[in-house]
Amino acid sequence: MKKIASILISVLLLLQPFVAAARSTDASQVLTDTIVPKLPVDTTKENKVITEVIASKDNLKKDKVDYLANVTKYGFKDLFKNYSYNSSIPYSSQVNPNAETYMQDYLQSHQGYLLQLKKTGVTYFNLIDRILSQYGLPRELKYLAVIESDLNSNALSIKGARGPWQFMPYTARDYGLVVNQNEDDRIDYFKSTNAAAKYLLSLYKDLKDWLLVIAAYNGGEGRVFSAIKKTGSRNFWDLQYNLPEESRNHVKKFIATHYVMETGNTDGNVANSNFNYSDLSVLDSSRFTANLTEAEKSRAVSLEVAGRYNAEIIAKNISMSQEDFDHYNPGFNHVLSTGSSYKLQLPSEKMEIFKSKKFEILNESVTQLLQDVKSNFSQ
Repeated sequence: MKKIASILISVLLLLQPFVAAARSTDASQVLTDTIVPKLPVDTTKENKVITEVIASKDNLKKDKVDYLANVTKYGFKDLFKNYSYNSSIPYSSQVNPNAETYMQDYLQSHQGYLLQLKKTGVTYFNLIDRILSQYGLPRELKYLAVIESDLNSNALSIKGARGPWQFMPYTARDYGLVVNQNEDDRIDYFKSTNAAAKYLLSLYKDLKDWLLVIAAYNGGEGRVFSAIKKTGSRNFWDLQYNLPEESRNHVKKFIATHYVMETGNTDGNVANSNFNYSDLSVLDSSRFTANLTEAEKSRAVSLEVAGRYNAEIIAKNISMSQEDFDHYNPGFNHVLSTGSSYKLQLPSEKMEIFKSKKFEILNESVTQLLQDVKSNFSQ
């Protein structure tokens, strides 16, 4: 017996490296291929919570937000294997194969512009992310605002839809926005994004699939339900050709935009992608030091700013010459263009003006930048 035991131990020792390698291979395979099973969802409870959240005018209770976050993620079941994108895993190993070829043509013609927008829109993405998370919604939905308006708060369609989420007046009013001759909440990023979150939840309550919601956001629920009735399926890939072409393309734009924003890939190859849009290059702004006199230093106050503020537009809005602004803030546009923050310095009276108008200034700055980018790509 001792001899047999000794032989077995020797064999196990010889096999140990191969066992370890097998385990490593299995772990890698699990990382990329395992599909997380969907947990049972009580539809009655889900619909009740969604209805309460849509009707709520106060801060939402954490338990309801957490609940919605756990159930609404399943709406991406037809796009991602595990219901949401994981930036640490190659895109092609987690996205539905149908999506890869589906978005190639849009990628080829728009990826350059989208990559520029990825940098210019960070402030807006962060704002939208925060609001969506307060409603328990997947953050991927922020890219709907990109394909609706290019994140432009003043965008106006020929049909009368307006704002970053392109609300028609009647839909905007249904979700608590004021739209009249004197006031239009659709152009207010905070208010309109809260309204969009409620509208998206309302569509999700009926459709339970985010790709169908995006199609309905464009063409209306009626057309999506008509496609469902014709095909007997609620899978976007099965019913897509029963949708209007514009609605079908809206979904294509969403998927392609998500891909570019999340991966930062410029070659259109879905196989090469691990990038997260928020992982921007960091530049130390300390090397841009203002050479101020003692008198100027005594009157100056500072404020950390981020986003795509434009030096020329700030100077104009606070009635300060461009030369004086640059004197206080050398390298301002360059630093912010990298996604880094900047320690803005201004005389105290000018800083008060900036603080009172900063959201207006940011909107004007981003609108100007978007116009410049579009102009460059049209040439």
